[in-house]
Amino acid sequence: MHYLALLERKPGALEHARPLSGWQLPECFEVLKRRLEDELEADGKREYIRVLRLLEKHSQEEVARAIERGLAIRAHTRDALAQFLVPQEEWRATTFNLDGHSHLRLVKVESANLFAYRELRQAGGSQ
Repeated sequence: MHYLALLERKPGALEHARPLSGWQLPECFEVLKRRLEDELEADGKREYIRVLRLLEKHSQEEVARAIERGLAIRAHTRDALAQFLVPQEEWRATTFNLDGHSHLRLVKVESANLFAYRELRQAGGSQ
C-alpha cells in the first residue's frame, strides 16, 4: 500500500511496479482503469491510482462495491467513488436533540398550505 503514494507521483510505473505484481483485484478495477484511461487519457492512470489509494483506508470488498456502483452510473473519479464509502445514516434514525435548547420546545411550525400555490398560479403567477 505504501508504494501507491509513489505511483501517484510517477503513474507511468504502474504497469511495471514489482511490488504490485501478482496483486489480484476484482475485474471491476480493470474495467475502471480502462474507462479512466479512455476518458481522461494521460490523467486516467493517475486518477486510477488515486482510486487504488482508497484501499489504504477501506477494504478491497468495500472499494470494489463502490467501483461497481460508480461504473453503473458513470461516476468514475476517485472523489465520486469515495462518496459511496461514506457511511450512510438512515434518515429515520436521526433526531434533533433538544438538550440545552428547551426554548425550542415552544416553537410551533404551521403545516404548509399547498393550495396557496394553486391560488398564485390562478392569479397569473405562471401560465
